[in-house]
Amino acid sequence: MTERADVGELKLPAPGFWRSLFKIDQVTVPLADPLHCDAPMLRHAEIAAVYSGQRVAGDFYEFLRVGPSRMLFVLLDIAGLRADTREILIAVQKTFLTLAPELLSGEDFNETTAMIELCNEMNLTILRGGLRSCPAFIGCYNEDLGTVCYANAGHTPGLLRDNTGITLLEATGLPLGLFSHTIQSAAACHLLPGSALLVVSRGIIEADYVHVHADHLDADHQAAEFGLDGVKQSFQQATVLTARDLCLTMLQDARKFTPMTPTHNDLTTLALVRNASGDDAV
Repeated sequence: MTERADVGELKLPAPGFWRSLFKIDQVTVPLADPLHCDAPMLRHAEIAAVYSGQRVAGDFYEFLRVGPSRMLFVLLDIAGLRADTREILIAVQKTFLTLAPELLSGEDFNETTAMIELCNEMNLTILRGGLRSCPAFIGCYNEDLGTVCYANAGHTPGLLRDNTGITLLEATGLPLGLFSHTIQSAAACHLLPGSALLVVSRGIIEADYVHVHADHLDADHQAAEFGLDGVKQSFQQATVLTARDLCLTMLQDARKFTPMTPTHNDLTTLALVRNASGDDAV
């Protein structure tokens, strides 16, 4: 009679074996960037925002209609690289989208007070993620009046171009994300028919000239930045067709100044163009 071979106890691999074999612990879900909405349609005006290249830093823009005649826009420039600022941007975008309609919709409210309160709440949202400088330009465009109520929290100046020249919309307060009790304020400007408002990120201002060129050397013969003067000159010379065309023109001029792709700054432009009187059919 044939002897039966001994059958040993079946031993299953330890749970860690499969994790090691398939590297389960190394599987990660790609982090999502905050997504902005498309530029809204406006009566007798256009708005657009354009950035150049791949996002590497903390630039972010958003649009939001808060009433039949009011449209909000914001350009943020939070310090740090995208990997470090992603969650903060998502949180402050949520605050902006949630709170702005409560503060700036309807008719019976103080626009300046509402803008300041919105800035304060966005500031607190950023601070919950730690101290991190976040210059911000926030504006509320009134289509009926052609006015913009704005808060410039330590951002590069906005530029308003009309038939009298270019006016700088300077900072009305410190950057967000630094102090919990910082005092913000707001101001207003009027866009005449045919005028344009331009806001650019710090990356545009700080674009470095990397080739020797006589027109862009300082007194020490060192390569200079594109700078606010470069932005003003390009803006003054631009033939404004549409808001998007204006954004692209500014980006192209900045990229001519710095042909190399920036590795630490984003290049972003936002433009609001009010149609000339003869173009009010839009």
